[in-house]
Amino acid sequence: MAWSGEEPLKSEQVAESVNTHPVVIRRMLLELAEAGLVVSQTGSLGGSRLANDPAKTTLLDIYRALECGSVFSLHRQPPSRDCPVGVNIETVLGNVLQEVDSAVEQVLGEITINDVVQRLKPCGGAVTSKSVERNGKKKHFDQKQIDLPQLRAGAKSRRVRALRPA
Repeated sequence: MAWSGEEPLKSEQVAESVNTHPVVIRRMLLELAEAGLVVSQTGSLGGSRLANDPAKTTLLDIYRALECGSVFSLHRQPPSRDCPVGVNIETVLGNVLQEVDSAVEQVLGEITINDVVQRLKPCGGAVTSKSVERNGKKKHFDQKQIDLPQLRAGAKSRRVRALRPA
């Protein structure tokens, strides 16, 4: 969405970009809207866009809006209290998991949406070549970046494959 600027994107467009169903994107957009990170408008000219400056919104803001709980979790069933490992493992691993969560949150808090967009820009016009050999035959593929206007055109109006035989 930061890539598209002020122009709202439809859930179908975002879904195609990340290769998932639009309903999944709509559910995520609802959670992001509840957190005040996106605004959405219904209708034929509607869509969703960022609610705030991408230079001020961190990945931690997004993570907190979308994720429930920790990066990792302990097993649902408590370990055996008769086992010398099981009796203390929850306490020990609980502390480790808190350290992991803190480390993840620290990194995500230092990266803004704008930082991600800046990291993507060098990839914008790149064409990556790849050769694959199967059954003694070599095929060559060019992986092309889809232009933003092409992305906005919508999934139903085009059939683009990321890898095309050369």
